[in-house]
Formats: sequence, structure tokens, C-alpha cells
Amino acid sequence: MALFENLGGRLGDSFRKIAGKSQLSDDNIRDTLRDVRMALLEADVALAVVKDFIDRVRSRALGTQVGRGLNPGQQFLKLVQDELVHLMGDANTGLNLAVRPPAVILMAGLQGAGKTTSVAKLARYLTEREKKKVMVVSVDVYRPAAIQQLATLAAEVGVTCLASHGDETPLAIAERALGEARRGFADVLIVDTAGRLHIDAALMEEIRALSVALEPAETLFVIDAMIGQDAVNTARAFDEALPLTGVILTKVDGDARGGAALSVRHVTGKPIKFLGVGEKTDALEPFHPDRIASRILGMGDVLSLIEEVERKVDRAKAEKLARKVEKGTRFDLEDLRDQLQQMQNLGGMGGLLEKLPGMGNMARLAEQSNIAAQFKTMTVIIDSMTRAERADPELLNGSRKRRITTGSGTSIQDLNRLLKQYKQMAKTMKKMKGKNLGRMLRGMEGMLSQGGPGGLPRR
Repeated sequence: MALFENLGGRLGDSFRKIAGKSQLSDDNIRDTLRDVRMALLEADVALAVVKDFIDRVRSRALGTQVGRGLNPGQQFLKLVQDELVHLMGDANTGLNLAVRPPAVILMAGLQGAGKTTSVAKLARYLTEREKKKVMVVSVDVYRPAAIQQLATLAAEVGVTCLASHGDETPLAIAERALGEARRGFADVLIVDTAGRLHIDAALMEEIRALSVALEPAETLFVIDAMIGQDAVNTARAFDEALPLTGVILTKVDGDARGGAALSVRHVTGKPIKFLGVGEKTDALEPFHPDRIASRILGMGDVLSLIEEVERKVDRAKAEKLARKVEKGTRFDLEDLRDQLQQMQNLGGMGGLLEKLPGMGNMARLAEQSNIAAQFKTMTVIIDSMTRAERADPELLNGSRKRRITTGSGTSIQDLNRLLKQYKQMAKTMKKMKGKNLGRMLRGMEGMLSQGGPGGLPRR
């Protein structure tokens, strides 16, 4: 997750300095805590939050006896992990929808924070994972494009969107939507409110009036993780104006420094409930402080990976490949394409590796190698082949290769790289019977450090 990549790297460097000490003392943690402090400040964590965090870690670390089987570096890492979890909220806080339906969710935030997209993501999440009947409505009468955007996204995720018009007041639209949601026996009504480029009195008054009239079960503040320290000030202003129940942190897949996630909970006292982790409507994750702390510290997030695999992996294709591997049946280009598509469904190679313990370095190598673009090129090439060619790549003579590259808009060099990668993977599959997954992944790290799968050049 790009949001915490730099912070995780800096903290990892800090912890290595304390490894090998016989016990934790003021002397040997002072330099490490100074590095941790600098890493947090550079990640745009609010100064007051950093000070409180460092004080808590120091007070717990001093005089702590090193546990059996743990060296001081591991002990210190455990302390920091515990305090990171505490800083971000201790445990996941779900939505409270145990009210007479429809439960109203009021979405607030500044323009450009990703509020409308978050409405669609949340609607899909509630429909698919919570099995709720959801209706959405936009009361942003100042931006017709926002109303149309929500209608388009609602159609995409398969939920009802109440039509709204610029000649109505936001309050009138919201009340009409509430009535329609009741008549349609909707479980949840999500209201997309108007945003502004900055906080102003009119915006706050409008949202307050909506809150009073709708009595929402949840009032969620949508905040852009990439605006750094300003995120905290904005969250505080909204919290003072509205009875906020939680936060959705968006654009955490962007090149942000991570401080917002570590500061918002501490400053507002309101839990982060969801993370927006991409542009697609399924890119919404419940916020688990323990899992995020584990990712920051390079220890992976296996639970989230398991949940993601359960939702997104095509079981039939996975079982088909498993049977092939078990029997030693030939791995063909159809299988390779299926695996590339499954990988993309799981967030690409980087997204998969960052959730595995100790694989943070591999995830960074995958990003540097631009593997997502390479996988896309490989998939396009395979799609341009006939079924017979996918089953038996030995058929690919010069004329067939020219036809495939012309049809896919690629070059002969791209096709040859694909075939080289395929041959390497076919060899790996032959060796996988009874082999350890960790050993195979370490082999992949070697390939990545050479510039990408199959010797693909970094771009």
C-alpha cells in the first residue's frame, strides 16, 4: 500500500539499529526513537500525535525485559506495533446499521476528496458483503455533473439511485429520498452531500440541516489521504460541526506519506472505518488497525489476503491449475493468462506480495519493475493467439508470431519475452510438487531484482 511504503521503510531501518542488544535501555533506544520520530514527522503525522506516540513507546520500552525467544529489536518492534494499533483505534469499528430501516448514511467532505466514488464503493460493499438493499441519492444541486456521476456509478454497482434536480433544495431531495427508500423497503439510504473547495459556513449549515432532518445512523467524513496535515484540520472542523461517527480515508493507493491515517483518529476521536484503495468500485477495505500496523512494519497482512482470495479468486480455475501441478500435466499459455488475470484481481503482484510477511522488499521490486504494465502486455499477446497456439506454443513459427504481434499492437521482442517467461514458469510448475511456497517466492525475488519476470526490462 503506497500510503505507508516510505514510512515502513524508514521504520525498518530504525529497528535494525537496535537488533542484537542484550536488553532495552535508555541509551540504546534513544537513537532509534529519534529516527522513529523523524520518520513519523516526514510522513506528515501531526506533531502532537508524534510526541504522544514517542512518549508512550519510551515509557513502555524502558526497563522492559526481553521476552523468551525475542531479541531487543523484536521486543521493540512489538511495542511499536502495539502503540501503532492503539494510535489508529485498537480494533475495527464497523457500521452501526441496527436501526429501523432504512438506515441513513450521510457522507460529508470537501470537493475532490472522492466522496461520490466512495458512495458507490460503500453501496457495493453493503450489497455484496452485507447483503443489504441499498438506495443512493445526491443532494449536490450545485454540481449537475456530480449527480450524473452518482447515477452512472449506481447503475454500475446495481443499486437504485433516486433522480435529483437542481431546482430542488438539498433538504427537499433528501426527504423525498427517505420516503422512496421506505416505500421501496431499502435497508440503507446513502446520501451524497455537496462538497466545497474549502470549509465555509454555508456548507456546514446545509449539512447540519440535513443531519437534523434525516437523523442518520452513520455520518461519515470522507477525507483525501494525500492532503497530509490539512486532512487533520479539516476533520477537526467537520467534527465540531457534525456528529461524525467515522471516517473513510481515500486514495491510500496514491503517493501519500501516510500521516493522515495516523493522525485523524487521535485528533478527532472518530474511528477510520474504511480505506479507499483504488479507483474501481470494489476498492474499499474495512480499516483494521492491527492489520495496517502489521503492513507498516513489514509483517504482512495475511488475514486480509485470505479474505480477498475468498472473494476474488476463481475457484474453478485455481483448482484446475492445482490438479495440473499435482499430476505434472503441462502448464500452457491459457493457464498463464488465467494466473495473470487472477493476480490482477488481487491487486497485482505488488498488492499480493505486500500482504505476505517479509515480502515488503519484493513488493517494492515489483513496483519498480512496472510489472502491472508488463502483465497487461503479456495478457494482450496471449489473447491474440488461437486456442491451439495457447495450448502448444511450439506452433509459433515466424508467420504466426507476426500475425499475433500485429493483432496485439506489440513487437516480436515482446512476444519472445513472453515465451521466455512462460518457459521459466512451466519449469517452476514442474518443480512445485511438494515444494515450499516460500522457496518459490524467494526465487521470484531473484527474478524481480534482475529487472522483472523473465528478464523483462524495467520501464
